[in-house]
Amino acid sequence: MNRLAHETSPYLLQHAGNPVDWYAWGDQAFARARTEDKPLLVSIGYSACHWCHVMERESFEDEATARLMNEHFVCVKVDREERPDVDAVYMDAVVALSGQGGWPMTVFTTPDGEPFFGGTYYPPEPRHGMPAFRQVLGAVAEAYRDRRDDVARQAQVLVDALRQGAAKEPSAQPLTAELLDGAIDVLRSQFDPQWGGFGYAPKFPPASAIEFLLRRGEFEPALGTLDGMAAGGMYDLVGGGFHRYSVDRQWLIPHFEKMLYDNALLVPAYLHAWVLTGTDGYRRVVEATVEYVLRELALDGGGFASAQDADTDGVEGLTFTWTADELAAVIGPGRDALLQPFEDGRSVLRGRLTDEEREVLFAARDLRPKPFRDDKAIASWNGLMLAALAEAGRRLERDDWLDAARSLAEFLLGPLSVSGRLHRTWRDGVARGTGYLEDYANVAHGLYELHVATGELRWLEESRRLALLAVELFADDERGGFFLTPSDGEQLVARQKDLDDNPTPSGNSMLAFVLLRLARIWGDDELERRAVGVLRLVRDVVSRAPSAFGWALCTLDLHLSPPRELAIVGGAGSDIARAALRGFDPNAVVAFGPADGVPLLEGKTLVDGKPAVYACERFACRAPVTDPAAL
Repeated sequence: MNRLAHETSPYLLQHAGNPVDWYAWGDQAFARARTEDKPLLVSIGYSACHWCHVMERESFEDEATARLMNEHFVCVKVDREERPDVDAVYMDAVVALSGQGGWPMTVFTTPDGEPFFGGTYYPPEPRHGMPAFRQVLGAVAEAYRDRRDDVARQAQVLVDALRQGAAKEPSAQPLTAELLDGAIDVLRSQFDPQWGGFGYAPKFPPASAIEFLLRRGEFEPALGTLDGMAAGGMYDLVGGGFHRYSVDRQWLIPHFEKMLYDNALLVPAYLHAWVLTGTDGYRRVVEATVEYVLRELALDGGGFASAQDADTDGVEGLTFTWTADELAAVIGPGRDALLQPFEDGRSVLRGRLTDEEREVLFAARDLRPKPFRDDKAIASWNGLMLAALAEAGRRLERDDWLDAARSLAEFLLGPLSVSGRLHRTWRDGVARGTGYLEDYANVAHGLYELHVATGELRWLEESRRLALLAVELFADDERGGFFLTPSDGEQLVARQKDLDDNPTPSGNSMLAFVLLRLARIWGDDELERRAVGVLRLVRDVVSRAPSAFGWALCTLDLHLSPPRELAIVGGAGSDIARAALRGFDPNAVVAFGPADGVPLLEGKTLVDGKPAVYACERFACRAPVTDPAAL
């Protein structure tokens, strides 16, 4: 066993038995690199990554390869989910070097952590134009030994580029509705009318772009994509929930890992489609996906695990695929049309299953070995799931889901917090790492949605507390927006800003979204100014690359909408509250009272002892309404 045996990350623990002399990211590795004058080999991945497992089997478990690594490098293994800051810096470096990124990622750095070479997956033998990993190791070691000046120059070029990226100046041009219209035009032009989604293979679920399209009433691309994804394949018809992405255009053959964040983001997208159309199929997807998360990813203590692996017993998709004989043995002959070929005689299921078929197929599948579960809880992904559980529980009147949401909120504010600040991860009773921007933004978002769902003031107050703390810890007072890492966090070679909304909303977009909602409840112009600062950073790219900035577009839509505030007094369970919140009004902000200290709620009381809704615009409120029919 190597040093990784002492870590808590399941991904690092997976490599604890490698013959590679791995270090976890930290001072010990850098100190040895400086003492021995060796470059660092930084290998970055995550536990549910199929190709990470492939590279481990091919290279990191190979004794000859490990000897080369140990002889010439100080080898560092990083879980990208634990350390998104390290991942962001070196991903930008690899993209600058090669034009593309991904995982597993291998980066070579100086003893000070400055990157000078890197790439993604390297095979054990040369193929498809890629050099063998051992060839790469030899060439990099030779360059560091014999061409140190070249290495230093390359490192300086990359570090300068990384620092310039974080120093992006905000746009001085106005933020207008034409930006939203331009984004819609681009999304329409990229829409695949046959299968849904945008562009061709591979296809990742564009949850944020769908939310933007639904907000703008663009039903064809939004619903077409939701329908395409739910047809089966990437969507698990038997057990519910979505796999990470489709390798093809049809959403048919997935990479089989299931990530908490995908399912947390797709639940609201399908929920909003159901609210807007009344189509029961969207509601069924919501129900099956939430039930999947509660069944497979729930942890003791209220949180949720990060992911399920793509592989079972070293075979990709083994748990989720079927042979013709297996299918017939469970539901009888004559249903071969459900089978869509995958690999090694196994198939994925696509088509319509009856409730009885789904039940017996799940019972049979549940007896199979299950894929490895990464059981660390990540604050930001749990924040997204909190928002999904809260809104789905409210709209579908599932008190059990609301109870799960409350438990999750207690977990985030309890075991995943210390002295009021968020940790990044929690596993086996141990919380680790500083919280990053996305952790604060997503948890604040989830707490706000829990307030709307329950009417309980505590969650609104905690949402605002975390949002204000995020401003204090992450704000760039010079150029606007927010850094990924806190001001008192570890200083890497560059302090990054995360602006891209793929695959999850960026911390910048989500915090801006939260700040705008809170600004309208508290009448706080400073919070709105901070949110607008984010929008100015992405102003010139949102309409050109809308699929990469879907949540920023939702935030811009909120910013440009006429302020609409709903002050509701008398509890979330009242008939008037249910009526006020029944429809899809994404640009309205909501606060429940009565409460002192919340400006929107000041002076709002029951009317003749009855619950009431006060509809306001910039704190100018109409007469309170107590009759649901009047709404």
